[in-house]
Amino acid sequence: MLRDITIGQYYPADSPIHRLDPRTKILSTILYIILIFTLSKMIGYGLIAVFILAVIKMSKVPAKFIFKGLRPILLIIIFAFLINMLMTPGETIYKLWIFDITREGFRQAFFMVFRLIFLIIGTSVLTLTTSPILLTDGIEKLLNVFKKIGVPAHELAMMMTIALRFIPTLLEETDKIMKAQMARGADFETGNLVNRAKSLIPILVPLFISAFRRADDLAMAMEARCYRGGENRTRMKVLKYSSIDIVALIFMIILTGAHIAVKILA
Repeated sequence: MLRDITIGQYYPADSPIHRLDPRTKILSTILYIILIFTLSKMIGYGLIAVFILAVIKMSKVPAKFIFKGLRPILLIIIFAFLINMLMTPGETIYKLWIFDITREGFRQAFFMVFRLIFLIIGTSVLTLTTSPILLTDGIEKLLNVFKKIGVPAHELAMMMTIALRFIPTLLEETDKIMKAQMARGADFETGNLVNRAKSLIPILVPLFISAFRRADDLAMAMEARCYRGGENRTRMKVLKYSSIDIVALIFMIILTGAHIAVKILA
């Protein structure tokens, strides 16, 4: 299950999506998230599905590699579906114990499931097609406009990227610790909720120790290389917008803007 989490991983390939400027991909992802959370018709989600499948095809990242990232959040998807289906008021179509299943709740539940699925897939495409260094540079460039009000753009970008970068590392470490504890007779599957929570302590303690050790090693490595960052820092690859970046960004802006305009005027 832990190996199925794809957020934070990078899949190297030579594709049009990989060659896009990271700022274009970040801004396009933000517009994409706004779009999927403002859709209210099934045909809209169908068009989004066609769009995201086309992007996956262009990225040359195996589709099964992206879709397996949905497995770890399967319980969250089911929980969101049930909550929306049982808690949304409207026209009752079926009564289940003390809950009224409504037509509006059923519709809202499906929309929420589609939003979560498309959200995970879209953000996975961003991290899988953008290296951590380029992602850091892209976030920093976008945050530079807020420097005048005191926002530490470089520090924020570095922290966000390091957090993303170490997700796969910590998951791998968790998997190793779990296997080591299971070899010593630990049981993480049986028992009630309280017992399962207690069984996680032998995992969390060494995991936190390992995370702090890795953070200390990273800080020492950056200090040893005289890393300062921020102002006057040079880059091996200077970010430049190309014609394909402009076309992609304009397309996403028009798509999102047109949808919001139609939604407001309808």
